[in-house]
Amino acid sequence: MSFYTSLSGLTAAQTDLATISHNLANVGTNGFKKSRSEFADVIASSVGTNPNQAVGSGTVVKANRQQFSQGNLVQTQSALDIAISGDGFFAVKPKLDGGAVNFTRNGSYLVDANRYVVDGQGAHLQAYPVDGSGAVVASGLSSAVSVRLPATSGTPVATQNVGLSVNLPAGGAIPATATFNRFDPSSYNQSVQTTIYDSVGNAQTLTTYFKRETVPTGGSPNSTWSAHSFVGDQALTSGGAAAITLTFDASGVLTAPTTATTFDAFTPASSPNPQVVALNFGTATTQLGAPFDVAATSQDGVAVGQLQGVTIDSEGLIKASFSNGETQTLGKVLLANFANPSGLRQLGSSSWSATGLSGDPVLGEPGANGFGNLLSGTIERSNVDTTEELVALISAQRNFQANAKALETDKAIAQTIFNIQ
Repeated sequence: MSFYTSLSGLTAAQTDLATISHNLANVGTNGFKKSRSEFADVIASSVGTNPNQAVGSGTVVKANRQQFSQGNLVQTQSALDIAISGDGFFAVKPKLDGGAVNFTRNGSYLVDANRYVVDGQGAHLQAYPVDGSGAVVASGLSSAVSVRLPATSGTPVATQNVGLSVNLPAGGAIPATATFNRFDPSSYNQSVQTTIYDSVGNAQTLTTYFKRETVPTGGSPNSTWSAHSFVGDQALTSGGAAAITLTFDASGVLTAPTTATTFDAFTPASSPNPQVVALNFGTATTQLGAPFDVAATSQDGVAVGQLQGVTIDSEGLIKASFSNGETQTLGKVLLANFANPSGLRQLGSSSWSATGLSGDPVLGEPGANGFGNLLSGTIERSNVDTTEELVALISAQRNFQANAKALETDKAIAQTIFNIQ
């Protein structure tokens, strides 16, 4: 009997050693929670057994209980690193596991190729859907959504009207090269570029070249300039004319054109749709003795905003910012808690799933009653204390040695009995 009693002690000590070793191996694993082996004595008795003479039969593993104490919080440089200071778990949905939802304390997230916010195993972070003001519009685990970053924001509007006001130098000379060639700087005096947008929101460059054609003479105090416009490599025409003629009087006031010039329809290289643009030099365009200067530019097109960044604030609101200045609230991080977290099933990779022992998940928001606060740019490390585990390791080793010694003693006694003649 004592042989099996010592054997149960050896098995228990070996389980304790394995548990401690597992803890130490994961001291650097984000969101890892250590475990503690708990044992119970084994007593076989009946109503006829004298309680003063009952002898135990060894030990048995009662539980390998997880310890969900807070791990150390470490600041990082990533906006998608979030930690829970207090109780709660993040909800994540593995992409290959149907509708199952797992739970984790590891808040290290990134964006995958499909723009989903995922953990290191590719599981999608779950959040409550929100309206434009950030208010939650649906609760419950079945209403949770996978957080996905939109690639663009806004509705594109093609540029139709461009305003361009410049000062052309009164002392500007007529170019030496008579025929305009945009690739030959000696054939024009100045150029200016304006960004416009096509029908799908792509940015295009409208370049306008100014060439002096005439200077004031005794017979005519006026002077003229020609303006040649290109969108990319496409020359813009107006009624078939390749250039707009600007006329200035003796005081440098623009006398023609007095209204916007509408170019013939053209199709940008980046858009399948034809586009019509009108260019208006306005009354602020002058010809004075000052150097060439761009006084103002404007256009009425709207670009599509490109994703520039994402942040998660202390309330769990996930916000994406775009190049056109817009900001979208994509959702609110949901937290889950359990009546008995120790009853969760370990799945590895610092993830757990609910069981009958843990109870159903209770959902809430960061900072709500029963849930911890959310810290952005922070990671929760393992809650393993290396010093504590090493002391426990020594204790488990001593237990193993003591039971081995008891087993050796039992063997010696048996051998003595066998040698009796």
